[in-house]
Amino acid sequence: MTFQDFFGINLPIIQAPMAGVQDSELAIAVAKAGGMGSLPCAMLSLEVLKAELEKLKAAVSTPINLNFFCHQVPEYNHASELTWRSALKPYFLEYEVNGDDLVQGAKRVPFSHDIADVIEPYQPDFISFHFGLPSKDLLTRVKSWRTKVLSTATTIDEARWLEANGVDAIIAQGSEAGGHRGMFLTQDVSTQIGTFALLPQMISQVQVPVIAAGGIVDAQTVKLALSFGALAVQVGTAYLLCDEAKTSQIHREAIKSTSSKHTVLTTLFSGKPARGIVNRVITEMGALSPFVPPFPLAATSITALRKKAEAKGLKDFSPLWCGQNATGCKSISATILTQDLVK
Repeated sequence: MTFQDFFGINLPIIQAPMAGVQDSELAIAVAKAGGMGSLPCAMLSLEVLKAELEKLKAAVSTPINLNFFCHQVPEYNHASELTWRSALKPYFLEYEVNGDDLVQGAKRVPFSHDIADVIEPYQPDFISFHFGLPSKDLLTRVKSWRTKVLSTATTIDEARWLEANGVDAIIAQGSEAGGHRGMFLTQDVSTQIGTFALLPQMISQVQVPVIAAGGIVDAQTVKLALSFGALAVQVGTAYLLCDEAKTSQIHREAIKSTSSKHTVLTTLFSGKPARGIVNRVITEMGALSPFVPPFPLAATSITALRKKAEAKGLKDFSPLWCGQNATGCKSISATILTQDLVK
């Protein structure tokens, strides 16, 4: 099977869904180049999701990937939150943040029937999931639309699990990749290996197509991943400086600087491991703090500090998501970048 047969696109390029730094504009630009654009939906309200789907429908007729989280929402634990705020207290005092005024609530919500109600009329060609898969009834509903289901695996065990539970293709996420790890069978970061170590092992262990992700930033790395047997590649970090990305100025400057050479897996910003550029809070608290509440509850307190710091032009508490190789980042249209990836 060719990638054209499976995906219905001209180029073997999937733009990684990147919540917080993009909307439909980036996905449209990639689609117009012949790749597959992706829309990160986990942080969108139902109203905004519908509006974004309308924009996609009006702009492109080729397949678009809709991405959702399918994590288990933890119950709010007051004692855990107090421990986290106590660890952050010196920063609260420095930036005059009153922890008692913070409103609890997770902006990242898992895929649900309410969300499915919104997207069902659009009959999406592809839906990808992060952190495993949704419940069987939800997955059955999605497949009833003839939608192809993708999900991320970071280990061979996760790949086998995904195949056994009905995915149509697997995204092999190497440890180089920026942003949140798709880990769901373990939270042990020592299990995470590089793309070109993970990819051939995963391909040999599953029958469904495998998509390579992590450290793929230019035509050379795209060609290498395809030569290993990947049906297509998923590219994220390289798009962060593109004209259509919504990456903040602080984030853009960090990527352009020498700071981008030093990234780390950290739980500080959400509660789950994610790769970003090292900044003050990571340096001072440690990337994997034992005081962090479970995903996504950690975000409330750290976001309050982020807003205060960014108002002063500081990146001290910002999640500067970035892969280990930022050399492919260019301040050009995503349409041009997508075409360059296959030259």
